[in-house]
Parts: sequence; structure tokens; C-alpha cells
Amino acid sequence: MALPRQTVALLKAARQLVVETPADAILLLTETNLDWNEVRQALEGCRLLVAAHEEDLANRIKRESGLTVLESHPGPLPVRDRLSLALLEAVAAEQLRFGDHVVALYNGIEVEDRPDQIDSMSLIHLDEHLERLSARELRRLHTQVPLETLKAVVDVATEIGREGREGKPVGTMFVVGDHRKVLLRSRPIGFDPVRGYSRKERNLRERWVRESVKEIAKLDGAIIVNKDGTIEAAARFLEVKAEGVNLGKGLGARHWAAAAISKVTNALAVTVSESTGVVRLFQNGEIVLHIEPLAPRPVVWRQFQLEAADPDGSAFAFRQTERPISAR
Repeated sequence: MALPRQTVALLKAARQLVVETPADAILLLTETNLDWNEVRQALEGCRLLVAAHEEDLANRIKRESGLTVLESHPGPLPVRDRLSLALLEAVAAEQLRFGDHVVALYNGIEVEDRPDQIDSMSLIHLDEHLERLSARELRRLHTQVPLETLKAVVDVATEIGREGREGKPVGTMFVVGDHRKVLLRSRPIGFDPVRGYSRKERNLRERWVRESVKEIAKLDGAIIVNKDGTIEAAARFLEVKAEGVNLGKGLGARHWAAAAISKVTNALAVTVSESTGVVRLFQNGEIVLHIEPLAPRPVVWRQFQLEAADPDGSAFAFRQTERPISAR
């Protein structure tokens, strides 16, 4: 089936932008199969990366077109998150590098009862969104939790996100600081795996303790950490309401609970996503740091803000270096 005129026009505009910028690649986010011969023809001479909405579609495109198709992530996600994950997957797969300029094509405007098609284009400068994780990023957080403790928690969280446990992905949550209030707003799910151990044997600042915690992370519930690095309790259910918290689509109960506990206490919450391995830091009910646990060193990802309405109703806007162009 021939491509819609709108899609062809955007493909040609993307090619022109690659030539004139110049840009290093075109990233195409698609929710449907396309005539890839026509896509290639419109983007002649350009390096093309494709990210599909679903795994079955990604496999089909890879099989039929022979193009470079990035690994997809399951679940309904806002377009900005899908775009972020696709770019990070490209960096992890060494298809893109720090400092690259990328022209992204995607469906940015949902229209009810109409098939999704490519309608938007943005120029993205990766060096404005990717930065190697360092102590400087953690120092920027205004918190009573000492840097050494926070770094220990983030280190173990990124290791869990990258490695999982015994070859399987693991999702977990750490709540750091203001532990007395956190304990009052939580209850044990079952047996506490750290009960009976000395404080030294429960301190995350010790490397060997961090290795042991990876086993505990497989259990349901949150791991409560004192600001001195001592694990006060594990496998805790947080009894908090997510009032006044707005995270948008795509994040599960663990992330909502993390945002809520960080809003009603002075604690920081650190989550590891089971599906993607992404580490997020929550403070005052908001995500303040998004960390991709890439090997050999994690990177901080600065989220996009698109100039449109997000599907959850919140408004957001691109930086000036990202130029959204809508065809509708």
C-alpha cells in the first residue's frame, strides 16, 4: 500500500533536514507497517533507525525490510517516553553516540477513530539529554540524605536495573531518609529479611551488603533505608494515597507509591523498573532524576517536553533545539 501524501512529505522534509543540519540519523517511530521500499526511496542517502510500537510489528518489519529495528518496550506509553526509550536503546546498541543529532518522525497527535500515522518531526541533540551519571547530579538534589548514602543506593539500584538477578529482570524500590515517618506509613508484607542482623551487616555503604540486597530486591515491597545507609526494614507495603501526584501514563503502582511517599515525607524514593531497568528518583512527589543503567556506566536522561498536550492531559513544550513540526 502506498504511503499517505502526508507521510511522504514528512519523509522528504526529514531528508532535507538531515542534509542541511547535518544530522547523523533519522529515527522513525511507527505504529503500523509501511511500504519500506517507498520509505527508503524518500530517505535515500540517510541512515534510518526504526522503532515499532509492538514486538510482533518490530519482528515483521525486521524480517520484511532488513532495516535496523530497535527493541520495543511493552505497555502503553506516551509518545515522549517511547521516543526516549527508542533513543536510549539506540545508544545502548551503539547505533547512536553521545553528541549525535537525530531527526525523529512519529505520531504525536492522537485523532479518535482515525488510523495512527506519522504527523510530527523533531530535531533532537542527544548531548542535551544524555549525561554520564556522576556525584554532581546527586548533589543537585536538596536533601538531608548524605551523598555517600544516596550514591550507595543509586549504585545498587542501577546494578539491579542492568543485571537483574539470576538472569531475570527485577523491579524494586528503596525509600531513603526520614525512615521513622516512612515506617509509620508502611506495614510488613511478611517476614522481614533484614531482621536480626547488626547495623553493620545492614549498611548499604558496605559493598558486600549491596550484593546481599540484590537478593532481597526480588521480594515484594519497599526497602527502607536510614540516612546513614542502614536498612531499617524490607518487604514493606507503603500505605499512602497518591493524592496530588501526576505521573502520566506508563508507570505502574510501584512508581505511584514512590511518588506518594516522597510527597508526604522528606524521604527520597528510588525505583527500578522491572520491564526496562530504568532507575527513577522521586522527591516531593515528582521524578527528579531518570537514570538509564547502560554498561559500562549509567547515564542520566533529561526527559523531553513536547509542545502539545500529552495523552494524560498535561501540557508540555520542547526546548528550542527540538523543533516539532505538525502536519495536521
